[in-house]
Amino acid sequence: MAGKIELSVNRTQHSVISDGEASLLSVLRNEIGLTGSKYGCGEGQCGACTVLIDGFPQRSCITKLWSVAGKAITTIEGVEHDGKLHPLQEAFLADDALQCGYCTSGMIVSAVGLLKASPNPSVAEIVEFMQGNICRCGTYPRIVAAIQKAAAEMGGGR
Repeated sequence: MAGKIELSVNRTQHSVISDGEASLLSVLRNEIGLTGSKYGCGEGQCGACTVLIDGFPQRSCITKLWSVAGKAITTIEGVEHDGKLHPLQEAFLADDALQCGYCTSGMIVSAVGLLKASPNPSVAEIVEFMQGNICRCGTYPRIVAAIQKAAAEMGGGR
């Protein structure tokens, strides 16, 4: 049964009329118009749909809408501030850490969560944390390098 649900997405309040059992991803893309988070597997395994919920990476394709009411949701569109790219976005571009780009928003959002939790991650920590994000193009070494570069730029790099 559809009802009104209040969401805080990228520091903006949204009222949506939707079934609370709908996926957060479908509401972000179809109701709010934020299409940066991608539908990949629909099972929470590939990471293309990753968003931050209260600062922690979560797969939006398996997140029920009712569970995020009143929580801070950040999508790839909300990672930049005042028109300036996040250091991770800049590092991904500088290090060519993308090829087809389909996984990139999920990778960057997950990495934002990683650097929030661990500002100075080792390569092993990066690899472990990013395990749930799949890049079918295989740009993993460049992704790790970009995360290290952003960590250093943000003051936490090794």
